[in-house]
Amino acid sequence: MPGFELFGDKERKEVQDVMDSGVLMRYGFDAMRNGHWKTKELESGLAEKMQSKYAHVVSSGTAALTVALASAGVGAGDEVIMPTFTFVASFESILALGAVPVLVDIDDTLTLKPEAVEKAITPRTKVVMPVHMCGSMANLDALKAICDKHGLLLLEDACQAIGGTYNGKPLGSIGDLGCFSFDYVKTITCGEGGAVITNNENYYENAHKYSDHGHDHVGNNRGAEEHPFLGYNFRISEMNAAVGLAQLARLDEFIAIQKRNYTILREALSNIPEVVFRTVPDGGEENYSFLNFFMPTEELAQVAHQELIEAGVDGCFYWYDNNWHYYKKWEHLTEMKSLGKPPKDIIESLPDYKKADFSESDKWMSRNISCLIKLGWSEKEVAERAKKMVTAIKSSI
Repeated sequence: MPGFELFGDKERKEVQDVMDSGVLMRYGFDAMRNGHWKTKELESGLAEKMQSKYAHVVSSGTAALTVALASAGVGAGDEVIMPTFTFVASFESILALGAVPVLVDIDDTLTLKPEAVEKAITPRTKVVMPVHMCGSMANLDALKAICDKHGLLLLEDACQAIGGTYNGKPLGSIGDLGCFSFDYVKTITCGEGGAVITNNENYYENAHKYSDHGHDHVGNNRGAEEHPFLGYNFRISEMNAAVGLAQLARLDEFIAIQKRNYTILREALSNIPEVVFRTVPDGGEENYSFLNFFMPTEELAQVAHQELIEAGVDGCFYWYDNNWHYYKKWEHLTEMKSLGKPPKDIIESLPDYKKADFSESDKWMSRNISCLIKLGWSEKEVAERAKKMVTAIKSSI
């Protein structure tokens, strides 16, 4: 991770096809294309790879989450349960629809704690949205059972976990809807892009229309298409899709490299008794994009993180103090810092997060260190990195 580390001839070939046709838009201009429909090819390949009936590619992971929620009818006042550890796009997509993000605690999986989810359900709850952070997954069996019990939708945010599996099924394909991000630092990239997958035909039909101004995409005359409902513009370009098409074909290659590098580092750190690795639910396999582990205390985690930095081990994150990925620094959410007046439903229903108790999340995040696994490392470089990490962590204890 990320896919841009290994750009090559496959990506250049797909992009050149688009340049030669001169058609950068995913819709229309049929006669000019020379048979090239890169977005359609990407969608077809993604649906097959993710074992889903439908895939729709959009302009970003944030767009994918927004479109997925909208396609399922989520709107003003509906509540969406999400974790305290994620990227800000999770709550941005919810707020964009006038819905209410309900933050709940994580556990040692670094994802939604099922018991906390059940306690947070109200008559306004419509969706449970686990976020498979740093390449690994939530306890999807438990969450699915909760959703079935309460009649809720399960939306998997798999933006950081493409290529991971749960009970043999690709992450993103287990819930009612799944979302991916293909931005510049994801395992496979379009530069900018995202996707929604589902087995529900109605959600798919809503998604492709909603993301293109409500166009129904019937016939071959774009100007004559009907608009059955309001929509917005979340279209991806053919240029971005072309890069993604080449990268999707290389996903298994990338996952294999990540697994090799991850395994070398994990085996080295396994010899340190104080290091405990994140829990991966039974039946789950990570996509190996991050190695996550816990130190015994918050203080030791902070010292170990600093030692890793001083040892020149780049790409190790202490998310507990991070501006973008943990609730403690989300003042723009907790104080609703908005350019315009937020919708009434949000103003009246958003929990007072300044008074919220997320000590269960703090217990895990304050002790966690998360290390990026790069694709471009040689085995020699990984071995040297492992030695540096072991030395740095041991010196912190």
